[in-house]
Amino acid sequence: MVLRTPPYGFELFDDCGACKWRNESFFCNFDAETLKVFENLTFTNVYPEGAVLYAEGQPSRGVFLVCHGSAKLSISSGDGKTLITKITAPGELLGLSSALSGHAYKATAETIEPAQVNFVRREDLLRFISEHHSACPNIARQLTNDCEMDEDHIRAIGLSHSAAEKLANLILSWCSEHGKPGDNGVRVQMLMTHEDISQLIGTSRETVTRLLKEFREKKLISIKGSTLIVHNRAALEALVLL
Repeated sequence: MVLRTPPYGFELFDDCGACKWRNESFFCNFDAETLKVFENLTFTNVYPEGAVLYAEGQPSRGVFLVCHGSAKLSISSGDGKTLITKITAPGELLGLSSALSGHAYKATAETIEPAQVNFVRREDLLRFISEHHSACPNIARQLTNDCEMDEDHIRAIGLSHSAAEKLANLILSWCSEHGKPGDNGVRVQMLMTHEDISQLIGTSRETVTRLLKEFREKKLISIKGSTLIVHNRAALEALVLL
């Protein structure tokens, strides 16, 4: 069955077999029989921008499969400082390591745009894995991807020499992951605020605002609404290689 909810601007699917979003990178890329079993375990919801799926320190209730849209994962210190550790992509399963270990969630997951999310309770997920071993490669792929993304983020934050290098590296990663080449450059959708970006690269909001202005003045990028266009990718790459 396909549902349409006009306020969110996208089709909603509560039938995994008919879902048009699913591809090889999605966690739920199972054979038809396994997919049907998995679908029967899910609770489908649509969340607005800014909805908290789970919070750091909460007991693990289960996992959240982002079918459409995206979310940010963040960690906080005792004095209120926040660091965004990851921006998720559609098809990712959030909270997987905590569900497997039984430990509390290690981060807070919050939507950054309207999103369709399927929830699976922890006990249902564990039983599903034990009864359907064909799902194990998907589990391993998701955990491996999480580890590699964490390593890339640590490298970008810890080994960069300046805030400009960190921001340039972030913009280049957007280009590589979901950029759309055009006549005047590579277009990427920038859903995050300057505050979000600052928390992602470990600097202040004021620094992000200043650097984006400098990049625009140097004709490296331009920004129109939520669209960022990279005009001089080579110059950004040079900043990363300094």
